[in-house]
Amino acid sequence: MRVERSPAPNQVHFSPLPDGVTLMRASFADHAFERHSHDCFAIGVTAHGTQRFRCKGRQHDSRAGEFVLFNPDEDHDGSPGTADGFGYAIWYVPEAFVRSCADVDAGLSGNPYFAAPHIGDPRMAREFTRLSALLLAPPPEALHTETLLRRFIGTLLARHGERPQSTMAAPRGAGLEPLLRVKDYLRAHFARDVTVAELAAIAGLSRAHLTRAFTAAFHTPPHVYLNAVRIAHAQTLIRLGTPLATVAADCGFADQSHFTRRFKGSVGVAPADWRRTVCKGA
Repeated sequence: MRVERSPAPNQVHFSPLPDGVTLMRASFADHAFERHSHDCFAIGVTAHGTQRFRCKGRQHDSRAGEFVLFNPDEDHDGSPGTADGFGYAIWYVPEAFVRSCADVDAGLSGNPYFAAPHIGDPRMAREFTRLSALLLAPPPEALHTETLLRRFIGTLLARHGERPQSTMAAPRGAGLEPLLRVKDYLRAHFARDVTVAELAAIAGLSRAHLTRAFTAAFHTPPHVYLNAVRIAHAQTLIRLGTPLATVAADCGFADQSHFTRRFKGSVGVAPADWRRTVCKGA
């Protein structure tokens, strides 16, 4: 008689590395990420199973040994592609760090980016997995860690990066400057319940045009960008030891339950669990 095995429960581990880089190792049986974005690059490799996600208007299935690559502010979701769940490791890397790894001679300096969110490169995937393990046990010196990260990211950019171009090209019928004002406004007023109407007034556009133009310019709609700003600020406050109820209020969430849902939908774990893994002893 065949015995059906249930996938392992959801497990997530975060490991801070030098230079603001964070390594996340996760295995998900049933968790579904909501549509979200990050203020940094996300570079990961699927370890087992299939992770299914939508990005750049397409559905992607990343299987074991394949990369997922998300540029800053690029919205995406994620869920198991099969009943067996999936596992992966992913680095969250500050944009400035990635820029500094770009090869000037290859024409990738300035604002490098990844054109494809899902690629197959077995050799680099094996190196990513080896390097992730090396960075964790035992942790090498900061200088050694930075050297390893820079070498790998520089090589990955040389193989799969694109030449610098404006990732904020002005969409038809809307100049870029008004949209940048909207982006600045969201960063400055993330703790408020911002409306589309006030953003449209700032940009001098209709509400429908504002949403389309913002999404075309920054590869993420205003509400997803606002949530990413809130989550990033919440993580900063949590690292400082701020009580979670205060974090929820200070970051513009309706209540702690709303904060928990949005945080888990973007990060993969609840705020309290993230605090335990990232802030040792907190």
